[in-house]
Amino acid sequence: MQSLFSPVWLWNTAVAIVEIVYIFVVIGVMDKLVARGFPSDLSRKIIHIAAGSYIIFWPLFDTSHWTRYLCVLMPLIWVLLFLSKGMSNNRDDSAVKTMTRTGDPRELLRGPLMFASVMVVLGLLLFNRTSAVVALGMLTWGDGLAPYIGKHAKHTYRTLGSTKSWLGSATVFIAGVIGAALMLWITGLAHNGIPWGLLAITGAVATLVEAFSPRDIDNLLIPLVSVAMVYLLTGAL
Repeated sequence: MQSLFSPVWLWNTAVAIVEIVYIFVVIGVMDKLVARGFPSDLSRKIIHIAAGSYIIFWPLFDTSHWTRYLCVLMPLIWVLLFLSKGMSNNRDDSAVKTMTRTGDPRELLRGPLMFASVMVVLGLLLFNRTSAVVALGMLTWGDGLAPYIGKHAKHTYRTLGSTKSWLGSATVFIAGVIGAALMLWITGLAHNGIPWGLLAITGAVATLVEAFSPRDIDNLLIPLVSVAMVYLLTGAL
């Protein structure tokens, strides 16, 4: 198929455009569903997971040309959009309604902006590396699903002034490990099978970090410790 898009830069550009269309379609669908009464908190989590899963497109990029850096074009666009929308006072903006908890545009400058920025950094520095895929798997699936699943849990605990649920913490671990395994499989990085031991240890550390992190800061800390754990346990990124 790539031969239909020669030279290489044209192929990489086409893949980047597909990435962009993919996430805008997801967001557009969620916008319409939220307008019809779909739970906004669930919508945020679906968008969160869909956005972080953009790494499924990474193996399609041809790394022989500098245009492989277009792999971060989609999250970079959202970094700019979050900055623009977050500094506005437009509470009627569809992105504000769909991607914030409170309807305050400034909320986009915290968790969502950090999340998009992390995707850009990982794509630039650790493109198609195990550590980046594991980090985004933990952040996207584990941390993404935990608040939604754990919000109605009866058994809670407190850390550094924040209330967490045992069910939410279990979700960080279980969903993070399964999500990371799924992403490794889809991207073709699990050549010798899924490294369950590595994922379990990394997931346990990510769960502890999520439990003690202030709100939104975990979007930075979880990928950071995940990359660090992969390096410490394997000696490679």
